[in-house]
Amino acid sequence: MSNETNQTVQIGGNSITLNDLIGKMTLDEKIAQLIQLAVPFYEGAEDAGLITGPMESLGITEDTVRNSGSVLGMAGAKDVINVQRTHLENNRLGIPLLMMADIVHGFKTIFPVPLAIGCSWDLPLAELSAEIAAKEAAVSGVHVTYAPMVDLVRDPRWGRVMESTGEDPYLNAEFARAFVRGFQGTDLAGDYDRVAACVKHFAAYGAGEAGRDYNTVDLSERQLREFYLPGYKAALDEGCEMVMTSFNTVDGIPATGNSNLMRKLLREEWGFDGILISDWGAVKELIAHGIAADETEAAAKALKAGVDIEMMTSCYAKNLADLVAKNEIDEALIDEAVMRILTLKKKLGLFENPYRAANPEREKEIVFCDDHRAASFELALKSCVLLKNESVLPLQSGQKIAVIGPFAQSGDLLGPWSWTGSHDAVVRLADSIKNKLSQPSSLLVAAGCDIESSTEEQWQEARAAAEAADVIVLALGEHSDMSGEAGCRANIQLPTVQLELIRKLKALNKPMVAVLFNGRPLDLHGVYDEADAILEAWFPGSEGGNAVAELLFGGANPSGRLTMSFPYSVGQVPVYYNAFNTGRPQGAADAQVRYVSQYLDIPNEPLLPFGFGLSYTEYDYSEASISSDTMTAEQPLTVTVKLTNSGKVAGEETVQLYVRDISGEVVRPVKELKDFRKVLLQPGETQEIEFTLTESQLRYYHSDLQHFSDAGEFLAFVGPNSKQTTALSFKLVK
Repeated sequence: MSNETNQTVQIGGNSITLNDLIGKMTLDEKIAQLIQLAVPFYEGAEDAGLITGPMESLGITEDTVRNSGSVLGMAGAKDVINVQRTHLENNRLGIPLLMMADIVHGFKTIFPVPLAIGCSWDLPLAELSAEIAAKEAAVSGVHVTYAPMVDLVRDPRWGRVMESTGEDPYLNAEFARAFVRGFQGTDLAGDYDRVAACVKHFAAYGAGEAGRDYNTVDLSERQLREFYLPGYKAALDEGCEMVMTSFNTVDGIPATGNSNLMRKLLREEWGFDGILISDWGAVKELIAHGIAADETEAAAKALKAGVDIEMMTSCYAKNLADLVAKNEIDEALIDEAVMRILTLKKKLGLFENPYRAANPEREKEIVFCDDHRAASFELALKSCVLLKNESVLPLQSGQKIAVIGPFAQSGDLLGPWSWTGSHDAVVRLADSIKNKLSQPSSLLVAAGCDIESSTEEQWQEARAAAEAADVIVLALGEHSDMSGEAGCRANIQLPTVQLELIRKLKALNKPMVAVLFNGRPLDLHGVYDEADAILEAWFPGSEGGNAVAELLFGGANPSGRLTMSFPYSVGQVPVYYNAFNTGRPQGAADAQVRYVSQYLDIPNEPLLPFGFGLSYTEYDYSEASISSDTMTAEQPLTVTVKLTNSGKVAGEETVQLYVRDISGEVVRPVKELKDFRKVLLQPGETQEIEFTLTESQLRYYHSDLQHFSDAGEFLAFVGPNSKQTTALSFKLVK
């Protein structure tokens, strides 16, 4: 912190160090910097005044607003300039506001949801999506985005799986780095087309019991460090400026009041000295959790834990001054928090240019421009996953096609956390398919049903369209409100009316393709067994309709691969590829018929495993080999495999490398992803794919929480997904 205190800023034409600036602030002004309020509190905003009535009941005074440090949900160059100008006119010391917002998978140009982006396995494209989101957000006045979310996810009942990139800690960490690079760039201070990133939700938010949002998490510290922390650490190693607390408990203590997690691990062990912000209302929620008797205790515990900014509750505003007066809180803790906030404002250049990149004219040129939409289209192509294809796809332009289902003409392709996107600007799937047909009159369209309801008239229209068609394209899925925050579901099948629509259309004996628009892995019973082909499109973003049509007609070859397993049944959940074995594993050489770890009524394995995805071509893996049967710390190994495109079209394959530690000090996963390669092959082309495997990749957390590798036997696996692999054995010698 000492380096920051000596930094000077320009206020009203005068230079002042950050340390001296804090010295000029009253205690109330300092506390106000720690408060984040929503847009309607602020003069100059288009919806200003909407919540000024209950300000007093919330414990928010006009002075608090006048001196507050940051704004939640602010976007739009004109509004930002107005609010910032009015704020600076009223702020005694001329300290600018930080404008923060949830820019999760695009600003106005919406990209596929992060789970879909993960399925692209394309780190450069993921980085580009964040770069474009940052550029659009920055010119619209945003300074900080609440992204990336890097929570490891294993339970598709949880609505927020759509915000993560999947169930693997290594892959999540790689995407975390890519997103931070895209948002922040390499020169946040000088590059006004970038925004500061805030990694969330610290920590282990994705492990909530029963897949229910805001719920309890109970993990050993070893599990926390092994699986759930790597994504956050990767984001911080990449320079991420902020961290957001999670709503859940960690080792029995809510994260927002957890000093062991925030002070000892995040700040002391990891050395993070950026801003720590609570999630919405999380400070006050310490009361409901049961670790604070009232708002006073909640404020004290959150500040002592290291939370710099309280989002949308007023525990700090109402209580910190009294806590200082009673010597229950050291004012130095408040000064530390204020310094971190001012340091980010300095880094963003807000003292010298409080409007930063906000520019209404440039905003019109940049936001939702053709280049950005082209990038969204490209990422949507790479994110869709072909789950099944029994010689139905690709479609032919001369076919008569019936597009049936609630998503046939829906603009709800953006998904959750796309609040600045436009549903009206989304190209509808039926329109995109029509553009692919040699005779547009060959397209027949019918809803068939709504997402969760239906009428006899809808069915009759759908049947008539299907009977007249050569092939049926079913556009099915979840409404965007059925996933995302607070979008948890115990039943993760498609709604009953959609399953009934599939069943009825199947009786017509027409080739049937299902396109799924959803934010989570689904239980595909009633779809997988009925449809001849299935394309998982997720919520594919602004250009999703065009991208799906391009894939359906073979203009592009599907290359997406699942980063979250699709369960055979919700009864398996959580089901994930990198699980531990048991003492009685199913399928062992000496396994008994009954007394093994198994279900009596369903398989143990998911319907579709991590890494799975089909293509319009075929890939042959051959001659897998390892350079030596012995590894040392000084001598890594090389794993090679020959990959041949044995089909008739070009395609991009994702070759995956996994490892298993045969005998650890604690139990180890049956497989762990260690590396991957995306390889583009022309028909008939063969390439030798090479991976380097090092001792450091074999390290794990032991029972004493030390991180190192063990000598002994290992297996390396190479293949197209976590299930279909070739095993190669080696030993680590120390």
